[in-house]
Amino acid sequence: MVMKTDKWIYTFFITAVVLSAGMVAFYAVKAFAHTGEWNQVSSEPLEGLHYVLIPQETDNDYWRLIEKGARKAEQEENITLEYNGPAKSDMADHIEWIEKAIASRVDGIITQGLQDELFRPVINKAIDKGIPVITIDTDAPSSERSAYVGTDNYEAGFLAGEALIEDTNGQAKVGIITGSFDAENMQLRVQGFNDALKKAPGIEVLDTKSSDIKRIQAAQKTNQMMAEHPEINAFFGTSALDSFGIVSTLQQRGWQDDFYIIGFDTLPETIDLIEEGKVDATVVQHPFEMGYESVKKLKELSQNKPVGAINHTTTSILRKQDLTNQKPFYPEIGEGP
Repeated sequence: MVMKTDKWIYTFFITAVVLSAGMVAFYAVKAFAHTGEWNQVSSEPLEGLHYVLIPQETDNDYWRLIEKGARKAEQEENITLEYNGPAKSDMADHIEWIEKAIASRVDGIITQGLQDELFRPVINKAIDKGIPVITIDTDAPSSERSAYVGTDNYEAGFLAGEALIEDTNGQAKVGIITGSFDAENMQLRVQGFNDALKKAPGIEVLDTKSSDIKRIQAAQKTNQMMAEHPEINAFFGTSALDSFGIVSTLQQRGWQDDFYIIGFDTLPETIDLIEEGKVDATVVQHPFEMGYESVKKLKELSQNKPVGAINHTTTSILRKQDLTNQKPFYPEIGEGP
């Protein structure tokens, strides 16, 4: 009888150990599925509103400017804003972060709609749960998102095309370095650019390659493009880091002053390159304004105030001659308001 009891206790002990180990492994995998975690919202209602901003890439300079604008609005509106998302651009991971925000029962979500078809289900899920969603930088128009705040990306590309026509007198062989072939904002910029060039028969686009919004990849693709099309004498970079890679490669290959480069955004390094005459122009799309306005719009939605479905931020072309005494007017260039 004692032996049977001991055997039963031993079997129970082993089973408990195995089950415990399995549970530990399961939750360990769950815990490390992401590089960071949202602060979980308890079942008790928060005194203030809790919003999340999910960038395309957390440590990207462009997205840090969006965060900077959102932080200013956070202080003004007395809400809590979290900034977290993929360490590197990855649509599946991005969607997982939105799912996590929904599960955390946040009061509002700010996110890109990188691909309308892919992002529509998770955005609609948030709306069904009563969580307002602002798409920023890239819209998901077929979703039930509450509003879009950001650039008219087609118009931005069209403006870039018009600037190239004007600055090259309608004569150029062009290479396009785009941040992504899949992201709809990049597709719209390229489409707008190409449509603008239709009125300039002396301009020809010879190639388009993707940088995956990375400086190194932009440099590599520029080098590959120049090897395949040595007659290229103008470049259009559709994302913030593309012009850096283009300039880097052209410098390594032996710089020629007759290259024309138009980029995107007003990162400090972009402004330096314009001042040095290495970048001729850039599309200004005011990421600080996007972040600021997206938080403001979320607060209005939380207060049941009407918000327009489309809220385009300012877009313009910036050249060297425009920089004189202009830095204080660009939060992205200076310290910001």
